Order: sequence, then structure tokens, then C-alpha cells
Amino acid sequence: MRFVDTNVLLYLVSTAAEESTKQRIAAEILEGDDLALSVQVLQEFYAQATRPRASGKGSLTHAQAVQLIESFLRFPVQEMTVAVLHASLAAKQKYGISLWDASILEAARSLGCPTVLSEDLSGGQDYGTVRVVNPFRRE
Repeated sequence: MRFVDTNVLLYLVSTAAEESTKQRIAAEILEGDDLALSVQVLQEFYAQATRPRASGKGSLTHAQAVQLIESFLRFPVQEMTVAVLHASLAAKQKYGISLWDASILEAARSLGCPTVLSEDLSGGQDYGTVRVVNPFRRE
């Protein structure tokens, strides 16, 4: 299984012309059946996707965001547990990353995902049993 970070979900709903390639890649990724998410990713998606934009464009309504979140629940979703929190705190210290990024890695690890698809974490970086891949960078 591959763990999907928030940015993949956000590119799916992007209406920015300069992000059309990333939107297409995100749509292709989310057609897969080997994906997993966390409650944190879904919360971040909601917060960012419904946030008012300076241009007044591109924001989803509450109902639209909820509908998409419901559709994402077809994938396994890791809840935030005390065990994941403890592991995240340790990973933050070990790798020198933010607690939020560490929580992504530890949610993936808890679900048995060897790969995290993310534009935000360092692509190609190994974090123990989890490796980050930037799906938007063609190498």
C-alpha cells in the first residue's frame, strides 16, 4: 500500500491552470486501490480545501469537502492513537522534522505502507521502513 499525503488530495481539487498537470497526476493516483490515508490527512484536506482564497475562487463548500472525504473513506484510514502520537514524537526528534510530518510517516508505518506519496516531505528520503516519493516530479 501507498500512503497519500494531503497535497495529493488538494491537487485533485485544484482549479489553478498552472497546476493542471499535478491535478491530472493526483486523479490518476486516486484511481488506485492500493492507497491509505490518515485522519490527520483528511482534516488537513478539509481545512485547506474550504479555506477562503484571496481571489475568492477555488474553495470547496463544506458539503463538497465532506462528500470528497466520504469518497476517500474507501481507503484504509489510520486514526490518531496514543501509540501513533508516541511514535510521531520519537520520529520528530530522530529525523528533525515537524510533528505533523512525523505523524504522516508514523500513520503510514502503522498501516504497513512502505511508501508515502508527498510533495512536502523530501522525495527519495528514507525514514526507516518508510520512503517518501514525490509523485509530481518526473525523474
